[in-house]
Amino acid sequence: MPRKAKFPPDQLDRIIQMAWEDRTTFDAIREQFGLQPGEVIKLMRANLKPRSFRLWRQRTVGRTTKHLQKRGFVVGRFRCPSQRG
Repeated sequence: MPRKAKFPPDQLDRIIQMAWEDRTTFDAIREQFGLQPGEVIKLMRANLKPRSFRLWRQRTVGRTTKHLQKRGFVVGRFRCPSQRG
């Protein structure tokens, strides 16, 4: 059974932002926040509008860039150059 994690609003926003980004892997989210891909999906379902969640799921299902092992290349960092902090 997945653990119930409470995140402060700024961390919750960051997790959602990372999940939306095509090039940010679920592995990066797990590394930074300790959430498995299934937990990220549940978090997105609970915090997005139904239509937004469906659009996100359509984009992420089967997308190789969301899974580090399927990418075929090594990624050295989790943040884009324009990200602050």
